Amino acid sequence: MSAPRGPTGDGAPAPTDDATAPGSRPTGTGAASAMRTGRLRALLPPFGWVAGYQPAWLRADLVAGITLAAYAVPVALAYATLAGLPPQVGVYGYMLGGLGYALLGSSRHLAIGPTSAISLMVAASVGAMAGGDAARYASIASLAAFAVAILCILAWALRLSVLVKLISDSILVGFKAGAGITIAITQLPALFGVAGGGSNTIERIVTMAGQLPDLRVVTLVVGLVALLLLVMGGKVLPGRPVALGVVLLSIVASGVLGLAARGVSVTGLIPSGLPELGLPSLRLTDVEGVFPLAAGCLLLAYIEGVSAARGFAEKHGYALDARQEFLGIGAANLMAGLGHGYPVAGGLSQSAVAEKAGSRTPLALCFASATLALCLLFLTGLLADLPKATLAAVVLTAVAGLIDIPQLRRLWRVSRSDFAAAAVALAGVLLLGILQGILLAALVSVLIMLLRASRPHVAFLGRIPGTALYSDSTRHPDNEPIPGVLAFRPDGALMYVNVDNVLAAVLGRLADMPPGSVHLVVCDLSAAPSLDLAAVGMLRKLHATLAAKGIRLAVAGPHGDVRDLLRRDGFAELVGGIDRMDRFDAVLAAQPKPAG
Repeated sequence: MSAPRGPTGDGAPAPTDDATAPGSRPTGTGAASAMRTGRLRALLPPFGWVAGYQPAWLRADLVAGITLAAYAVPVALAYATLAGLPPQVGVYGYMLGGLGYALLGSSRHLAIGPTSAISLMVAASVGAMAGGDAARYASIASLAAFAVAILCILAWALRLSVLVKLISDSILVGFKAGAGITIAITQLPALFGVAGGGSNTIERIVTMAGQLPDLRVVTLVVGLVALLLLVMGGKVLPGRPVALGVVLLSIVASGVLGLAARGVSVTGLIPSGLPELGLPSLRLTDVEGVFPLAAGCLLLAYIEGVSAARGFAEKHGYALDARQEFLGIGAANLMAGLGHGYPVAGGLSQSAVAEKAGSRTPLALCFASATLALCLLFLTGLLADLPKATLAAVVLTAVAGLIDIPQLRRLWRVSRSDFAAAAVALAGVLLLGILQGILLAALVSVLIMLLRASRPHVAFLGRIPGTALYSDSTRHPDNEPIPGVLAFRPDGALMYVNVDNVLAAVLGRLADMPPGSVHLVVCDLSAAPSLDLAAVGMLRKLHATLAAKGIRLAVAGPHGDVRDLLRRDGFAELVGGIDRMDRFDAVLAAQPKPAG
């Protein structure tokens, strides 16, 4: 005897709230408890990975953390200098940002710290806000980190993880290339030993060209040697902290050869000790423009961070919560701001260093932070003789990967429209700057999406010879015309931005056909996942136009949601009803032939 069917019709009794199992707590209470535990684990990811932590992972995370710290020291010093801040501020960002992300981030491999693009964005934006006041400059930079944290909470609450798709991959290629070129140009003066200057890429190039007669040969030699060692070391020892070795070698050479006395600019004394935690001296309302800067930093941090984190999640077989990443990035920036740092983000390069060194969980970030804290306490004195040309070389090698020439060539070869979009993003960054460039890139992505959505391909169908199948006659000119029938298939969602173009295409095709040759127009909606009311209005207009010519309109293949909309609107009755079995061939077979 079969079990009685419950309301779901699946053959199982309907569950009740007070159902209990022998020796167990009530199902409702257990379910609620499990739901609370699940929510807690979602908000605090460490509850998930700590529970399954294996002792064998501890050594791997420790080694990965120390390796990440070794990579982070020279890069953090260089990026902080790029941002116009004291070198140690970059180390603060790595140390505190990593701790914040380890608490709330959902990726087990993403490493957090200052990035080249955000550093340049801060330098380009904060200078005008600070008005030449170094203390105000540092306060605004840390205030921007707080603003990023606030925006992250808002984005999490509003479920804005769609931001990761706001900039297309093609445009991101162009943006990164423009950012890489811009950053490289800002580092050339330090490499050549000249003052540099200028507020945009063109001005910087012109200014530096005028200063080349005054370049310092010794500084240039130091920078080129460091650059050569970094490039060769990266090829010979991939995944190793080559930059740290080059920095240490530069410090030794600077002290032994007295490079500072020969006119080579050095970092100078870096204060030792840990940062004092506290709120910035400025309020968010005190600085105009801090939120646009924070929005640009968040957009860039989220897109790059989630892209890198997804790659590692897929590689290691765990789920990434894109929405939770807002809280992870927000916590990282909150900690960085409390330590008087500037906005931080996850990056592929530093994450790859930790992953290749064997990191298994975010505990590696905690070990990296502890290692960086020891460096700040005991080793800052060693950095006083570090040539700034070496830091410039570190930045140049770090940003070289942003300029992806093979990918740009592929875009040119495969899709000229995508290449054009990438070129617009690249030019925008070079001419307008990093912040304006990323906002332009987002705008261009949206415009391209709207442009493509406004012009969906309309396929006019014909019978494939010798079959009962139908396909696009434009792509397959050998298709056989359907006698007395004009059949079209819009390849995409029908919405207010494209219905006029679809209607014009259908009526234009009808006008090109001999008068009286068509008695039926079939709209195949099998490739239209959704319709809006404007699309229904277009179908009504098409129906009225055809009716005036004595031509019937039929609809084939609509999806469930589309059928529901057409029925609620009453359009389904207008065309004689719409059924889920209304496939294209069935609709053709069911239509009566014209009299005579």
